[in-house]
Amino acid sequence: MDAKIKDLIEQAQDRYLKSDELDLLDGYVKSLPERLTLYKLLRDREIEILQKVADRAEIELNKTDTADIESGIKNLILVMRYCAMGMLLNDENFLKQRLLRWLEQIMALKEMRQINDVLYKLLNQILRQELSTHQLSLIQPLITTAQVTLIY
Repeated sequence: MDAKIKDLIEQAQDRYLKSDELDLLDGYVKSLPERLTLYKLLRDREIEILQKVADRAEIELNKTDTADIESGIKNLILVMRYCAMGMLLNDENFLKQRLLRWLEQIMALKEMRQINDVLYKLLNQILRQELSTHQLSLIQPLITTAQVTLIY
């Protein structure tokens, strides 16, 4: 859950929330159905979306060791799941705290930057095809955070 919303809930124990605080909470609550719908879509179509990424990655990375591509895709699956949960909670820190620090260390052990660069480029292309503009705007910031952390 977004840290601002957590803070509001804690503050509500001592006092009533101010109008601007209620507006923030209201926006969070109103966006929840859309975020739930997108979370379910990503969950239900995960295999289809990531299979498209894998198929295209094999073509683009045809000179790369298959085991490295498979490792990159396994990590991408984890990233997608954590991005989906971070989006659902409306909390980018969820992604950073739970997953990215660990993946940064793993990526430092192997030269995975080129593979990740291709995988994330393909993932972004496929998500632009599969999701509405609004749905993409909900998940894209988290994917970009993961992409920047793992590639640059």
